[in-house]
Amino acid sequence: MNHNLLDVHNVTMHFGGNSRNRGGVVALENFTLSIPSDEAKIITIAGESGSGKTTLARLILGIIQPTGGEILYRGKILPQMSHEERQEYRREVQAIFQDPFAVYNPFYPIDRLLAVPLRSFGLAHNRAEARRLIEAALEQVGLRPNEVLGRYPHQLSGGQRQRIVVARSLLLKPRLIIADEPVSMIDASLRANILENLKQLRDKFGISLLYITHDLATAHQISDELYVLYQGRVAEHGDSTAVIKTPKHPYTQLLVSSIPRPDPDHPWVGRVEIPLNETTVIKDRTGCLFKERCAHALPACHLQPPQFVVATGQSVACHLNAESEAPTGRSKR
Repeated sequence: MNHNLLDVHNVTMHFGGNSRNRGGVVALENFTLSIPSDEAKIITIAGESGSGKTTLARLILGIIQPTGGEILYRGKILPQMSHEERQEYRREVQAIFQDPFAVYNPFYPIDRLLAVPLRSFGLAHNRAEARRLIEAALEQVGLRPNEVLGRYPHQLSGGQRQRIVVARSLLLKPRLIIADEPVSMIDASLRANILENLKQLRDKFGISLLYITHDLATAHQISDELYVLYQGRVAEHGDSTAVIKTPKHPYTQLLVSSIPRPDPDHPWVGRVEIPLNETTVIKDRTGCLFKERCAHALPACHLQPPQFVVATGQSVACHLNAESEAPTGRSKR
């Protein structure tokens, strides 16, 4: 039986509260996602701070356990994996984090960051083979080994440090990389290089990526699918081009409209005023969570909207799309 590479089934994550999840903070609610094993994809999770993006990454990496739902890798539920399956999972699922400096120990040259995973997983039989694998990985991300090996993290640029992290992931021959805001702390002039490296992971090496960002411009540039999160719920999901060019949820429309365009005839409107109650944790999660900010709120918005599939292919959790097509699911409340 062929399983998906990754399945996230109705995953919910509460922080705090009691055993019945009362009084806590809902970071993620009934989230579902699948990544096929036979086709490498870049799937983007987008949303503002506090939407649940990083919580999802930590859940998939096994750093925290969900309070509801299941996460499966190759058909195996993460907490139920054997020791051998867990080791394979740790090798095949890698992470690239936001800060390209924090992953380094400043007391060691960058060689150590690259050598340790080879040694930990027994991927090189001797130092000569390890050196050959490290040099090949560096070249694959556009770095000259003789210019970076032997140097300390502070002697490298942010773009070089981030590409070395990508090279480290390549050494382990992963199937999936979780990239959490990988270019947000990189100079704009270097972002294109890092994004091209990420695309090559899919196109050249057959590696799928879960790309986590608040930047829809970069999401549009590299991703196949796009999930837009708001307060832990999926507002909209679909093909990345369709979601960004024809957004159907008012929140997605707001995000897309906030992208500055290099067009003097269409000046950027500027800051968006957010109601005070939307800057704090929402305790009452009945109905649509965006209704207080939505200019198109309906009386039906006091009920949680199901996911409606619209003509352009997206699934949209908004009652405005009720007439577009039959819903794919039923309201939770």
